[in-house]
Amino acid sequence: MSMENIPPSAEPDRRKLGAGAIGSLAGVSVLVIFMLQNTDDVTVEFLFWEFSWPIWLLTLAAAVVGALVWLGLGVLRRHRRRKERRS
Repeated sequence: MSMENIPPSAEPDRRKLGAGAIGSLAGVSVLVIFMLQNTDDVTVEFLFWEFSWPIWLLTLAAAVVGALVWLGLGVLRRHRRRKERRS
């Protein structure tokens, strides 16, 4: 049996990483390296709160908040597009 007779659906699924996935992995790698190198405590003053946190934890918190905002904006954008398509 030759290879020419194999249907396309029987070929192995070879998925490659897209540019977005590569960029995300690079960003997470840089973030982790930064967090590992910055372990000192820092005093944070915000409005009437004042507390001391390690820089790595503050960086992680800022990254998580930024990711949630980015995700929320994407959800709003998709919702707006769906609404426009329906009308």
